Amino acid sequence: MTTKISEVKLPSIDELVEGIAKGSMTAVEAVRLCFSRIDEEDATIHAFLSLDREGALTRAREIDAKAAAGETLPALAGVPMGIKDVLVVDGQPATAGSKILEGYRPPYTATAVKRLIDAGAVLLGKLNCDEFAMGSSNENSAYGPVRNPYATDRVPGGSSGGSAAAVAAGMAVATLGTDTGGSIRQPASFCGVVGVLPTYGRVSRYGLIAFASSLDRVGPFATTVRDAAKVLGVIAGHDPMDATSSTEPVPDYLAEIDNGVTGLRLGVPPEYFGEGLDPEVRAAVEATIERLRATGAEIVPVSLPHTRYAVPTYYVIATAEASANLARFDGVRYGYRAANTPTLAGMYHCSREGGFGAEVKRRILLGTYVLSAGYYDAYYKKAQQVRRLLTEDFLKAFDEADAILTPTAPTPAFKLGEKTDDPMAMYLADIYTVTANLAGICGVSVPCGESRSGLPIGLQILGRHFGESTVFRVGQVVERR
Repeated sequence: MTTKISEVKLPSIDELVEGIAKGSMTAVEAVRLCFSRIDEEDATIHAFLSLDREGALTRAREIDAKAAAGETLPALAGVPMGIKDVLVVDGQPATAGSKILEGYRPPYTATAVKRLIDAGAVLLGKLNCDEFAMGSSNENSAYGPVRNPYATDRVPGGSSGGSAAAVAAGMAVATLGTDTGGSIRQPASFCGVVGVLPTYGRVSRYGLIAFASSLDRVGPFATTVRDAAKVLGVIAGHDPMDATSSTEPVPDYLAEIDNGVTGLRLGVPPEYFGEGLDPEVRAAVEATIERLRATGAEIVPVSLPHTRYAVPTYYVIATAEASANLARFDGVRYGYRAANTPTLAGMYHCSREGGFGAEVKRRILLGTYVLSAGYYDAYYKKAQQVRRLLTEDFLKAFDEADAILTPTAPTPAFKLGEKTDDPMAMYLADIYTVTANLAGICGVSVPCGESRSGLPIGLQILGRHFGESTVFRVGQVVERR
């Protein structure tokens, strides 16, 4: 079964909010349309882990009542959205795709989600993901894999595969995902939607079930660059509940989005176009770069020489932080607890053995190893030094360019099961995305073409720290062309 993507026609955010305000459509109609799509498609795609039908319809009726009373509607009034299941919502299931959190319902709501609610969004439910956001294919979920709506024998990307697939299949107008090493941008590329990696600190991580705290970001998926920018504008901004949240003012991301690329310098690094890049991906990305040149951009060469070290650097730092963060899941306070264990140590061991999946265990073990006595300096400290070199590469490149253009992923979506037995091949699916997380910069993946078999291909646009307005401006031109 393949979703008929061309028949999926949900309104944009602006169309929906304006329609509700004018009375030409209602929030209840929009929510019911999304639930209808979910009922039709999600038995196959498996994007959602839980739904809040009653709560969503109640919320939609409240929005419609405000519109009928002539009240000014907030920015996302009536917009049906899904939330990746690593972000907590008061009273709703929060599994992080793991058996160890089965049955957990948190007593509070993540800041990014609360800001959506305050802006009028309607939450449909929680979205499937790789366990604790650890994966590049969404095959690591304890609740089963997500399938790509374009070809259901293929992966949607990971770890935010449910978030990308829900938008691509017309089950939500927009969604939230998280990106630790490519987990928004790579699924966006595989599913033919827009996915945004905000600058580190731009969006609060309060209420995010942590994977790697110095790398994790919360960001939106949408079908258009404008919709993605609008959602980011709602969730961005300082939060006193997150010590790493930036106080940098949030600009109006839509103010310059239609200004085109004339006069912009767009950098192209040769390190992202070498061995391992699929020829069809190369052709689509290079053709898009030429269209940007023809539209008025200046295409300039830039060098990111330490890119070759990005994947090993990432998988040392990310696993080390995961080892520390996941130590709290012990079967004592909430979630899965192994039965019939006569000792406390036995209960810890059996709960974690039965509660965590294979990939999470692999990363905990690797992270514990690189932090252990005798190996810390050789691995973790060295990785942090290389991380600094990668960051300096980008800082120098942004002296020469306003944004950087690369493929988002080395291939289109691969088949389910194709890489599950080869962790290294799976990790290399993130080769073009992990650098931005290590450097703390922002980026977006925008559809730029399709393979001969009809699979989407994404262009990655990277921007300097807090340069989201520029990447949206470039992305808007790519989308229109």
